[in-house]
Amino acid sequence: MQKINVRRISMSSPDDLRSFEKLMDEKVIRPEEIIAVLGKTEGNGCVNDFTRALSTFAFRASLAKRLKMSEADVMHKVAFVMSGGTEGVMAPHATIFTKSEVDAPRGATKSLVASSGYTRNFLPEEIGTPVMVEEVARVVKNLMKDAGLHHSEDVHFVQIKCPLLTSERIQDAQHRGKEVVVTDTYKSMGYSRGASALGVAVALGEVPAEKINQAAICHDWSLYSKVASTSAGIELMNCEIILMGNSYDSASDLTIGHSVMQDAIDLEAVIEALESAGMKVDKLPTPEQRKRIVNVLAKAEASTTGEVRGRRNTMLTDSDINHTRHARAVVNAVIAAVVHDPMVYVSGGGEHQGPDGGGPVAVILKKE
Repeated sequence: MQKINVRRISMSSPDDLRSFEKLMDEKVIRPEEIIAVLGKTEGNGCVNDFTRALSTFAFRASLAKRLKMSEADVMHKVAFVMSGGTEGVMAPHATIFTKSEVDAPRGATKSLVASSGYTRNFLPEEIGTPVMVEEVARVVKNLMKDAGLHHSEDVHFVQIKCPLLTSERIQDAQHRGKEVVVTDTYKSMGYSRGASALGVAVALGEVPAEKINQAAICHDWSLYSKVASTSAGIELMNCEIILMGNSYDSASDLTIGHSVMQDAIDLEAVIEALESAGMKVDKLPTPEQRKRIVNVLAKAEASTTGEVRGRRNTMLTDSDINHTRHARAVVNAVIAAVVHDPMVYVSGGGEHQGPDGGGPVAVILKKE
């Protein structure tokens, strides 16, 4: 029987591993059991956000030393998903997932299961295309089997780190006579996130595979996943995936639930996610209930209408601050107000991840 543990640690910089090292020294976290690290780093979250790579390097080097293996081998053992951008009151942090095998009877209620894995490396001309959708869908289906999940409704969050296009990668494709989906490197992040999210949607049966074509990606917003969260970065050429759900075949004392925010200020959806995970909430969580919250995971996106509930905003028209940065700050503030903790995971750029202007929100809870 698998047992998943989840630990959240604060970080004073992208390479600050003091809390992480302390937990390993105290054997609270066993390095050989780590399957994924999900981080929020304080860069700009855009193409040139190298805080993601710095944080990945720091964690990878630490684990290579602990496990006495090469950093390349660590990269094949642990999924490192670093999302840049901690605008507003969002606190930089990392969430560590471990998996162990224990002898235990089948649970009376469903508990948290998780699995991590990787797609193959993509060529620059494949990023943001149906090829990417198909490959992500293949891996997500395999991760469901690995986690012991047989029904898509038991999957509550799928976090993906995906690649983006750089000038060098675009030139590489052009020198080989290939065309990339877009030559704007920032826009390539959206196409990569969108194709990855649609891969989740296809794998879980949320979107029929026959509806996927190049024209639909980042254009047909009626196609989306209710549990996908994707983040693009310069530090990789494949997709690293963390899949989370609930199963009777779990010995974990944690559970996960989710809902979908319809817009950036949908506080009710955060409450619904708490209740989906097993917490009965009367208006807001009590102080005792808040102690059970391990972390909240959410997507943030500016609506293409430039409005929220009929009111105009400047997220899409601010030439100084990118709209993804505005959206992250807003959604984090809403969630933090509910759970009384700004150290939650909010990733910007929600193409095909929930409805236009909204996005999935998931909660990991300690069971009562």
